[in-house]
This record gives sequence, structure tokens and C-alpha cells, in this order.
Amino acid sequence: MTAVRPEHEAGGHGSPWFRATNPPDTEPGAPQSGAPQPVNAYPAPPRPATAHSPYGRQAPDETMPLRAEDTRSALPESGRPEPGPEPSREPTPPPTGGRAERRKAAKARGRRRAGTGKHKPAAPAPAASDRPLTRVEARRAARARKESVGVVASRVVGELFITFGLVMLLFVTYQLWWTNIRAGLEADEAKKGIEDAWAEGRKPDAFEPGQGFAIMYIPKLDVVVPIAEGIDKEKVLDRGMVGHYAEGALKTAMPSDKQGNFAVAGHRNTHGEPFRYVNRLTQGDPIVVETQDAYYTYEMTGILPQTPPSNVSVIQPVPEGSGFTRPGRYITLTTCTPEFTSTYRMIVWGKMVDERPRSKGKPDALVG
Repeated sequence: MTAVRPEHEAGGHGSPWFRATNPPDTEPGAPQSGAPQPVNAYPAPPRPATAHSPYGRQAPDETMPLRAEDTRSALPESGRPEPGPEPSREPTPPPTGGRAERRKAAKARGRRRAGTGKHKPAAPAPAASDRPLTRVEARRAARARKESVGVVASRVVGELFITFGLVMLLFVTYQLWWTNIRAGLEADEAKKGIEDAWAEGRKPDAFEPGQGFAIMYIPKLDVVVPIAEGIDKEKVLDRGMVGHYAEGALKTAMPSDKQGNFAVAGHRNTHGEPFRYVNRLTQGDPIVVETQDAYYTYEMTGILPQTPPSNVSVIQPVPEGSGFTRPGRYITLTTCTPEFTSTYRMIVWGKMVDERPRSKGKPDALVG
């Protein structure tokens, strides 16, 4: 250890060996001039003139590193950074691998540095629903919620179409299903009433409109239907029965007459539809009419597929178009055509081939 020597032994100020002393404007906390100082082997370079800080403190020497407290005090109050999280001091390992790995590492470092800056991310703007609406915005929202005239009109039209469709569906169901059920029940009741009257021996002087007086059988079509007086739609035809033309100019003969044309009408569709399949009859097919006294058997001779409803010549005593040329005992069946319409009439003719009293039993056409 080198001892401190007096000033005259160290060679004075002109000697290269001298003791360094602090200048008057040394930093606070530096050794005072009276304390012993270590001897420098070489003369210290001259210190530049110190500049005073505009904020009242002495500017640090360029040869001395700045301390944290000096850096903070040297900045103006308005330029001080916001206190933030202290950056991680863990050393970043050098990137390994190729150029792509080094780029990824550089981007990661850049993101970490950006996260430690003095600017914080802006807070998200409050949602529109978090604040009350202005009067204009409230009016606009009310107009948007209010449906336009076109939308209301289209909705009303749509509901009308749906209602109309449901009504039509119910109507079709009623016509094709329920009318047949109801007419079948009424026809069975009328048939039973006729048979009961025969069993009791009641003989009316004249048949009233709507009154049943006979029963028709068409074995090929499996048809058994009562025959009533008149062709009234509500009283006869819609009740599932066959009606006899017996009024005014359309009056025709009865089966018991020795000469004439026994003409009847019946529904082809709905309301029991007894003549639904008369178009399937062919020549020679039997048609039997049972009355209180006898069975009258006819054989089918011809068919007219279509004719206007005004053509009443088809039910004359000698029907036109039937092929008959002279008076005889004939039968005529009339019904609507095409199916489910009443635009035209279909005509089926036959001639009597057998008359058998009921006391002798059923004819061969019904027995077989």
C-alpha cells in the first residue's frame, strides 16, 4: 500500500506526482478536499466547464454515467413518462435456426417493447345500448319497428288465402266424405221403411214426391238403392236415393205399365253416388227393380256417354238414340258427367226381359 506523502515530497504542483483535489463545484457526496486522496499515476485530463441545467441543477459530466435519479430530474415535469410496468430483465435468448426463426424472434421482441410503451390502449367505446337514445334516434327506432302498409297488406292477403284454403279443404272433405256417409244412412233408412210398408201390406193410392216405392239392384256394380217419386235434389237425390221422372212434361211410365219408358236419375258423385260406375255396364248386364208386387228385370242395351241436360228426348216413351224403334217396356238411367261436374248427362238404356211376382221369389239375376 502506498503511503500518502506530504505535498513538498510529492514534488509540488510542478511534479507529475500530485494529489487530485475536488473542484469547488463537485457533486454532492464526493470526498472533501481535506480528505486524503489516492495518488494518480498520470495527470488527470482537464475537466470541461460544467454547464448549469436550466432547471437549477448542475448538468452531469459527460465522463460520468447518468444515474436514474439524475435522468428523472433532468426532464421537465410535462415530459416525464407515465409510470408503467417495469420491462422484463430476463435476457432474450439469441435466435436459433434459420432466417425465419430470427424474424419471428425479432417480431416477438418488438411486440414486448410495444407493450411497455407509455401509451396505453384506448378503452373501448361504450355500447350504443348503454346510453339513452336521443329524440331523433328514438323516432327513427320507432319508425323502424313500425310495419309498412305493404307488409301489413301482404300479411292480410296471406291470412285470407290460408283461410280460404282451409275452407275449401273442409268443403271438399264434406262433399266427398261426409255427404256419402249421411246419404248412405238416409238411404238405408228409406229402404227399411219401404220394406216395412210392404210387410204390413200398405198400398198407397198415389206416391207423393219424395216417397220411396221401389228398390233397384245392379248386381255388377253391387248397387242396392231405394227409388223415390220425383227428382227433387234435396228430398230425393241428396238423400242417396234414385228419383223417378214423374212430374209435368218429364213424367214417365212405371215399371208395372204394359208400355212405356221407366226413367230415373241419380248422383254420380257425392251424396251416396249410386250411379258412380254406370259407365262400366255392358250389353246384357241385368238391372232389377223390386216393387211391392213383383221383380222387373231389364238388360242393358246401350249407352250415350254425353248429351246436354236439355235433351229430354232420351226419356221419351221411345227414347231417341237408344236404338229402339217401337214402343216397349224400357228403362233409362241418367246421371251427370264428367265426374264431379253437372255439365252434361250420361244415359244408359235397357229393356225389360222378365217380370216375376214377389211371391215366386227372387229372379235368377239376384239369386246368383
